[in-house]
Amino acid sequence: MTTAAANREPGQDAATRPSDPGAGQGPAWLDAVLAARLDDVTALRRRIHASPELSRHETATTALIREALSDAGIPARTLPGGTGLVAEIAGRRPGPIVALRADIDALPVAEPPGLPFASTVEGVAHACGHDVHTAVLVGAALALQAAPAFDGTVRLLFQPAEEVMPGGAHDLIAAGALRGVDRVFALHCDPRVPVGRVGLRVGPITSACDMIELELHGPGGHTSRPQLSVDLVSALASVAALLPGTVAARLGPRSGALLVWGAVTAGEAANVIPRTGTLRGTLRVRDRAAWDLAEPLVTDLVGEILAPTGAQHTLTYRRGVPPVVNDPVSVALLRRAVEQGVGADAVQAAEQSAGGEDFAVLLDHAPGALARLGVWDPRTPQVDLHSAGFRADERAIPVGVRTLALTALAALAG
Repeated sequence: MTTAAANREPGQDAATRPSDPGAGQGPAWLDAVLAARLDDVTALRRRIHASPELSRHETATTALIREALSDAGIPARTLPGGTGLVAEIAGRRPGPIVALRADIDALPVAEPPGLPFASTVEGVAHACGHDVHTAVLVGAALALQAAPAFDGTVRLLFQPAEEVMPGGAHDLIAAGALRGVDRVFALHCDPRVPVGRVGLRVGPITSACDMIELELHGPGGHTSRPQLSVDLVSALASVAALLPGTVAARLGPRSGALLVWGAVTAGEAANVIPRTGTLRGTLRVRDRAAWDLAEPLVTDLVGEILAPTGAQHTLTYRRGVPPVVNDPVSVALLRRAVEQGVGADAVQAAEQSAGGEDFAVLLDHAPGALARLGVWDPRTPQVDLHSAGFRADERAIPVGVRTLALTALAALAG
């Protein structure tokens, strides 16, 4: 691959629009909308990508979304926190309410140069595809504005702060955005799924994710006389080595428990026993019932491991999000939409991931489903989400628009 090709966003030349994998598949009105508005939707994605904003700081992103919706005659209200939007497209008569959700925040990741619309914000980038999610939902809104008459309401949820705990899904709930909603749907970019395809799964499709922070305390001292102090480094090492396997064994193999440490800090000098040390990590669990058992289990096990060491400890356990569990009826509606709008061969089976997604919080208030939007160009290496090198193939945008718009109409029709 040449340097120019390597720096180009996969799927299209930097100066042209992405192709529409579902063009001509139907329905005709949706083909017409995408033919007329795909350039605008793609341009919006690129503007958001170039100006990424971290969780609960998405003011400019919110303004861009509001502008795009306002230009289409769709009024929107900003969430009380000042970022994120809720809007509605009403049908000809009252009926069910179907919600479509996109997250809008970026990550503290430095994007390498090369893209003509690369991040202009140092150390911040859309390395999880939320810019694509946002553009897709705006595109679906434009399509639904032009759709044949339908009964009911489509509610558009542009959610801030998906990448932090507690996430912005709680903000949506607090603002009443799920009030009266009969079903809720979302797409998430998946760099393991080829562009032009959508991954579907009935049941759990993500995992629960909690944050663990353990701080140890001791008197400190000289490494030549450890008997007069508490060896905090060894105590931290014991917890780091023993806790993951013990938690997994106690929760059982079906839980899929995965405890991985991301940070450990203790001391500065080779001959000084430190007075404090910290261990941080995440616990991911595939099963909802096991998730409910995880916090008290971790609390007990940490105490048991540390008891022989003499170290004092403070454990902070932050419950994050439960697994996303897809409702069978909602998955069937997604399948029908993908087959109608993109093609029967566009559907593929999705695996349950160990990643967390606060879309699960919305599913505690209404049934629904999350689908995997393929963004991988098979001509390029696979690069995972949250990586500085992540690239989303823009040919996924019309696939996402078709999927969300047709899913909403199918859900309203019942």
